[in-house]
Amino acid sequence: MTITITAFERSPDGGKGLARDTRVRWALEEVGQPYEVRLMSFAGMKGPDHLAIHPFGQIPTYEEGSLRLFETGSIVFHLGEQHAGLLPGDRDARARAITWMFAALNTVEPPILELTTARIFEADKPWSRERLPLVKDRVRAPLDKLSAHLGAADWLDGAFSAGDLLMVSVLLRLRMSGILDEYQNLAAYVARGEARPAYIRAFSAQFAVNAPSAS
Repeated sequence: MTITITAFERSPDGGKGLARDTRVRWALEEVGQPYEVRLMSFAGMKGPDHLAIHPFGQIPTYEEGSLRLFETGSIVFHLGEQHAGLLPGDRDARARAITWMFAALNTVEPPILELTTARIFEADKPWSRERLPLVKDRVRAPLDKLSAHLGAADWLDGAFSAGDLLMVSVLLRLRMSGILDEYQNLAAYVARGEARPAYIRAFSAQFAVNAPSAS
């Protein structure tokens, strides 16, 4: 059965790999599954057909036969369950990889998204200058612990897993802020993720949609 995912027809990030469809593309590339992409406009995302798949009107979605999924964590977990390459075969290692998936999305990402909101959407507010350092401190708090855990290791728990895929995807959002550069081992960790052939293919596919020549 053909796998179809949805993505922005024109991503707000201009093809820098920050849109969440890149995470799903990366996972599909890691497990070697071909897929098709249905591009969505912002208006189309709020239409009844898309809302029937994603009740919150966002991207990406995942369709395979009668199966319809939304939320990147759920999609990546499904792919890891169905195909080799994202979750370890050992029971305990598999459980730890899944734990890191949750940590990426539930612990590390929320303050990073708060920082994005503060820098882009609240920059003109009179209280922005006073609030921004507090938001940055909330970003650094879990990064301090993450950096200590990673140490000099290549990946979070032995071999690369879905936990690393989501964690690298989340940390990529920090590059523009400069905070990632404060943690040498985390910056190197992200660079290792970006150097994986599967990521390069996923990034290139997402960028191709948003490249100037595609307009």
